[in-house]
Amino acid sequence: MATVGLAEFLGNIISEAGVSGHEDKVAAVVQKGMSGLFDEARTDALGNLIVLKRGIGRAPHPRVMLAAHMDEIGLMVTKIEDQGCLRVTQIGGIDRRILPGLEVIVHGRKKLPGVVGAKPPHVQERGEREKSVKWEDLYVDIGLAGDEARELVQIGDTITFAQTPIKLQGQFMAGKTMDDRAGVGVLYECLRALKTMRHHADVYCVATVQEEVGVRGATTSTYGIVPDVGIAIDVGFGDQASVPEYQSISMDKGPGISIGPAVHPAIHERLKSVAGELEISVQVDPSPHPGGTDAFAIQIARAGIPTALISIPLRYMHTAVETVCLTDIERAGRLLAEFIVRIDKKFVEGLKCF
Repeated sequence: MATVGLAEFLGNIISEAGVSGHEDKVAAVVQKGMSGLFDEARTDALGNLIVLKRGIGRAPHPRVMLAAHMDEIGLMVTKIEDQGCLRVTQIGGIDRRILPGLEVIVHGRKKLPGVVGAKPPHVQERGEREKSVKWEDLYVDIGLAGDEARELVQIGDTITFAQTPIKLQGQFMAGKTMDDRAGVGVLYECLRALKTMRHHADVYCVATVQEEVGVRGATTSTYGIVPDVGIAIDVGFGDQASVPEYQSISMDKGPGISIGPAVHPAIHERLKSVAGELEISVQVDPSPHPGGTDAFAIQIARAGIPTALISIPLRYMHTAVETVCLTDIERAGRLLAEFIVRIDKKFVEGLKCF
């Protein structure tokens, strides 16, 4: 089966709904999009999609695990008011200031379009305008009265942002769930590159679940795979107005190769060396706090896994218009493929005594 371009693949996967704990439909779209690029695919008990591209040559083969999470932040219905309003809570980290006026989809017995409402400024109490809207003052309106709403919606139903992919100028693209389906796009680009390469390592590309609520999918999948090398692919803070330069990485200047406590120094240096050899534009991304990405879960699995972290620059994180540069994703995919073809027994054994 012929593969599609990155923009089409990414557009397809970010258009699917899959808040943490409900990623099965996303996994199906990802697996279909990667068809023809792997030797084996399975979904584990937690819902992680694991695709394997086997290496060539004499066994045993080094095991390389690439992980990018496919879950997204969203909302959950907590109560259905008599007038039909749906009270909600968050799944994952949501800045509630972005919610009023947002279009959403309620995943009830069928998909229901809705809007996030809040008290109009005209009837707010003194001082309320200067404060963020409280969760208890937010609601989703689907245009149905209480009894009608209860026929289609129940407590616990999920709600996602109703945002279609937006192609901006040049190679920039915006939409929901770029965090971290942009990372899944890197897996796709890596597999496309490996299709024409010879590599000794067995490559496990994992679209992980439940990262936004505690890196759970990376924890269980790493435990099962037991890789010799683990690399997480996530997003980093792309440069934008009001974000200090020292806290961001530049857009369209390549992926960030993270350095910090969660990153094995030898893998970091090898990634930089490969990038320099092939003139692939990359950036060094300081990452002093180990938690918050799948890299943390991979690193501390079992007796410890030599780990690295690749960051795709992204603007407007945890909003409905997360923005990436497709060229950064392509560069990251090529870098990982070229890194993998250079992995041999000597390199892997050296990681244990670094």
